[in-house]
Amino acid sequence: QVQLVESGGGLVQPGGSLRLSCAASGSIFSIFSMYAMGWYRQAPGKQRELVATIDSGGSTNYAASVKGRFTISRDNAKRTVYLQMNSLKAEDTAVYYCNANYRAWAYDFWGQGTQVTVSS
Repeated sequence: QVQLVESGGGLVQPGGSLRLSCAASGSIFSIFSMYAMGWYRQAPGKQRELVATIDSGGSTNYAASVKGRFTISRDNAKRTVYLQMNSLKAEDTAVYYCNANYRAWAYDFWGQGTQVTVSS
């Protein structure tokens, strides 16, 4: 069974930090290191947007709104991708989704999402 399971969301005050994790399971992720992994988010009434991506070589890409505050990383041995979020703002409030993409075989998988709420 193919699964991407996010964790680490919650309620945090402005200026605080959270670390999201996304663990991949299933035989299809035996080549986890070859997947491009990403974090996306969707706020109420808005479209889903890219937050950060990391490719199989470790190159990263960030949305302008989070650059300098968020860091994406991966641990291929654990088949896990992380999103360290610092200096959180109210506008970071959203459901955060993990994505795994392997273009060579047209694989594209999504997790169920984890809620992040930034509020005082």
